[in-house]
Amino acid sequence: MQNPWELFLSSLGPIAWAGLTATIPLALVSFVLGLVIAIGMALMRISVHPVVSGIARFYISVIRGTPMLVQLFVIFFGLPSVGVTLDPWPSAIIALSLNVGGYGAEVVRAAILSVPKGQWEAAYTVGMNRTRTLTRIILPQAARVSVPPLSNTFISLVKDTSLTSLILVTELFKVAQQIASATLEFMVLYLAAALVYWVICLVLSFGQSALERRLDGRVAH
Repeated sequence: MQNPWELFLSSLGPIAWAGLTATIPLALVSFVLGLVIAIGMALMRISVHPVVSGIARFYISVIRGTPMLVQLFVIFFGLPSVGVTLDPWPSAIIALSLNVGGYGAEVVRAAILSVPKGQWEAAYTVGMNRTRTLTRIILPQAARVSVPPLSNTFISLVKDTSLTSLILVTELFKVAQQIASATLEFMVLYLAAALVYWVICLVLSFGQSALERRLDGRVAH
């Protein structure tokens, strides 16, 4: 039988592998889909049409006002009661994407509103319509502003994937739980999982800083 230290070291490999092959891909797919939702909701939120804006407000309010765990359970355990049954992975991706969409929408909206109104007026002056102005002028500038908060959202999402273990998704934390159940060394395995999460988030934080410096450099030029 391994002592706690040996178990800690030997478990890092399987847990880290689960992080690379399950946790990070789950977070990436969910973030990309969530970002698409966020942009759509942000544009709806700033719409001059009250119904369109109201729909976006309602969606954002529901997502921000309910725990992610409840959202996961509604999709995985609740939908079957109305005839919709989803496997763990699709359920997790849908719940995480919707959550990112709700929080990211306000980030994107704030970034769009941070672009000076003169940019809109200048684009209209040269004959651009609203759609072209958004895609060619406003959104590229808003992207620079939204990078830091969206990067933080992604880092938080990586940690939040641990909740999906409760709906049977085999990711980083689920692997740690499985090893802990077999060895009964819960403290050791949970500390190992915490270490792997910390390293992943540390690497992502360095990447975020590098991206921000690169964007700042482009703005300076």
